[in-house]
Amino acid sequence: MGASEATVVASAPGKCILFGEHAVVYGQPAVAVAIEQRLTVSLAPAPSWSVDGSALNAAKHPHIVHLRNRFLGEDASPMAVHIQGDIPRASGLGSSASLSAAIGAAMAHLRKADAPMTNDELSEAAHAAEAAAQLGRASPMDTSTSVEGGVVVLSDQREEVGEWAYSRTLTTPEGERRWEVHRIDPPGDDVYLVLGNTGVHAPTSKQVAMVAQALASNPERMREIQAIGTVARRGLAALVSGDYEAVGHAMSENHLLLRGLGVSSDALEELIQAALPTSLGVKLTGGGGGGCMVALTRHPKHTSEAIELAGGRTLVSKLGNEGVRLELH
Repeated sequence: MGASEATVVASAPGKCILFGEHAVVYGQPAVAVAIEQRLTVSLAPAPSWSVDGSALNAAKHPHIVHLRNRFLGEDASPMAVHIQGDIPRASGLGSSASLSAAIGAAMAHLRKADAPMTNDELSEAAHAAEAAAQLGRASPMDTSTSVEGGVVVLSDQREEVGEWAYSRTLTTPEGERRWEVHRIDPPGDDVYLVLGNTGVHAPTSKQVAMVAQALASNPERMREIQAIGTVARRGLAALVSGDYEAVGHAMSENHLLLRGLGVSSDALEELIQAALPTSLGVKLTGGGGGGCMVALTRHPKHTSEAIELAGGRTLVSKLGNEGVRLELH
């Protein structure tokens, strides 16, 4: 069955980074969880390529164009793409990565290759789409988490914790980067993630470029990147052992380092301070500059109320959720 004869629906989760954002671009370890909130895409035969009623545009929809060209070819039968979900855009929750994962899964299915696409292959394709849209810089953190689900660890080396899944490489403006992707299954506990959205749009690519410029201007600041990596390892060890109090401490320490890098904001700090009294740990999550903060808490209702009183909009999620999936209609 070719693309012109089929309609396909796929969905993928957003993500929340517990440790290591920004530093992960430079090979340091990072930990992310798939959240309950998801993005769903549908592809249906149409007279011309469109996205939610507007013509497909490479400048506006770089991820979709990249994956269309990769899986189906530029001359593929046109499709109408519709996107819906509850992951806010430009908020640090991986909306573009979930789009890449879901679009990639749908287009790989339409391609009808001899063998089904593996998670390794799909996450590589989604990562390539992210890198193309982010001026050549992107860690595979978001895309691997959207594809795999659960809890994902990225590092510059194979870690002893969890299950190693695959390697990722990328040629960036700063040179060749390599990451090792792992899956972990932390012990269960009655803990929640409360995500507080500032409502301030802050595209990841802009924040990543800002940090890259700061490091290029003052190479000694790479020590701050290395310090984030040290905290991430400490937080990862606590997560694997189920010591969620220590996980929270590491999250808060990670935030102080990110704030030192200049990627926090007044709006984020207000929500973080509001959440602190009822949380195990609090930090910005994602690129920063706006977007979201995350609190690890055993009292999600109280933490959510405090964040909302401070002007934030909240989402609540348990730790780890299902990854990308096809939802054929």
